[in-house]
Amino acid sequence: MKIQHTTDTTSRLYQDALSIRKRVFVHEQNVSLALEIDENETKTIHFVGYVNDQPVTTARLLPEKKAFHVQRVATLKIARGHHYGQQLFTALENYAVAHNKPALILGGQDQALGFYEKLGFHKTERPGFLDAGIPHHEMYKQL
Repeated sequence: MKIQHTTDTTSRLYQDALSIRKRVFVHEQNVSLALEIDENETKTIHFVGYVNDQPVTTARLLPEKKAFHVQRVATLKIARGHHYGQQLFTALENYAVAHNKPALILGGQDQALGFYEKLGFHKTERPGFLDAGIPHHEMYKQL
């Protein structure tokens, strides 16, 4: 898989990220498009994983003081089970280390907590919360 990133919200790569997010969050999970596309679009680094030049997985990183906040992690249904998400997180971690951010934090959907735990994330002490009506837990990984 080839992984690319951008901060350019006019780029094809960003449009590919949005396409994946809309299919997964808006169509599969019924998240409102108004919630999916937010004020952080221009503040984040958007990552897209391509297989045979087709976008299959995405995430974005929001810079924080001592970490990157991983957001909008999504893999197309047809591409799940091929470890593309793991490869994407390797790229996110490498990017974080290269940019002097020693940790990643995320709000993981409860149904995906096992995936994040396998990647070395741990739930924080923050109580579970709803995001777009979906149960989440905050998770943290020291790099």
